[in-house]
Amino acid sequence: MRETLFKSDLKSLPLVARGKVRDIYAVGEDRLLIVTTDRLSAFDVVLPEPIPGKGAVLTAVSNFWFEHMADMVPNHLCDTPLEQVLPDAAEREQVEGRAVVVRKLKALPVEAIVRGYLIGSGWKDYQQTGAVCGIDLPAGLQQADKLPTPIFTPSTKAEVGDHDENIDFDRAEALLGKGLAAMVRDVSLGIYSEAAAYARERGIIIADTKFEFGLDETGQLFLIDEVLTPDSSRFWPADEYQVGTSPPSFDKQYVRDYLETLDWDKTAPGPHLPPEVVAKTAEKYREAQRRLTGD
Repeated sequence: MRETLFKSDLKSLPLVARGKVRDIYAVGEDRLLIVTTDRLSAFDVVLPEPIPGKGAVLTAVSNFWFEHMADMVPNHLCDTPLEQVLPDAAEREQVEGRAVVVRKLKALPVEAIVRGYLIGSGWKDYQQTGAVCGIDLPAGLQQADKLPTPIFTPSTKAEVGDHDENIDFDRAEALLGKGLAAMVRDVSLGIYSEAAAYARERGIIIADTKFEFGLDETGQLFLIDEVLTPDSSRFWPADEYQVGTSPPSFDKQYVRDYLETLDWDKTAPGPHLPPEVVAKTAEKYREAQRRLTGD
C-alpha cells in the first residue's frame, strides 16, 4: 500500500464520483469500489497537502465500527475480495488498505448528526438562541458541556465546495417521511450511545458524529459511507477534557484551529499546510485508531 495517495487513478473501473476525500468507482451494476484517499477537507475546502496514512486509518476505523454495530443496523460492505475487483496487481497496490467493495444503495439526502456535547456550530447556535437545530437546551450551559442526553441534529448534504445546512427534525421528516426520519434518528442515537460508552473506556470522548444511510430496493435501511472516524466525528482525549474551552482532539479540528490563525477567507483554493502540521495531524489520526481498535 502506498503511504500517501492524494488521488486514485484506476483505469480498469469507471469513475463515478470524486468527493472531498473518497473516489468512487462502479463495479458492475450493483456494487461500488470506495477508495479513501489522504485528502483532507476543512471548512468544505480540500487542502493541497494530503495527510499520509489518513485514508488507511479511516478505512480501518470504519470497518471496525461497521462490524461492531452490525447487530444494530446492516451496512453497505460486501464480502467481495479486492483481488476480484482489481485483478491488476499495480492497481490493487495503489489502493490496498484504503479501498472497500460495497453494495450500491440509494443514499438519503440527510446527514444524521448526533451531539453529546455542546461544541462547534451547536455551541454557536446555543449562544444565539438557547437551542440547537430547534431543540431547546437548559440555560447556562458552557462550551464543551455534556448535554443532558444526546440530541439528533440532522443536516442537508452539500455538494463539494458548498456548506451543509443544519435543519430541524420537521424538515428531516419532510425530506425523508415521518417513519424513515424517526428510524434514522433512533438508529443514530443508539449507535452513538453504544460507541460513546465503548470509546470512553479507551480514553476517548466522542463529542459528536455524523452518519450516512442508504436504502436498498426493498426500502431496508443501511449504514453507509464512513462511521465514527476522526473525519466524521469529534474525538477528545478524556484526560484533557475541560468544560469552558474547546478541548484538544484526535481529529481534523487541529487543522481547523491552525487555519483559523491564517488570513484565509475559507474559500478555494485552500492554503498549504506546514510539514509539522501535516505530521501532527497524521499522528492524531493514528492515535485515534490505536486507542479504538488496538491496531
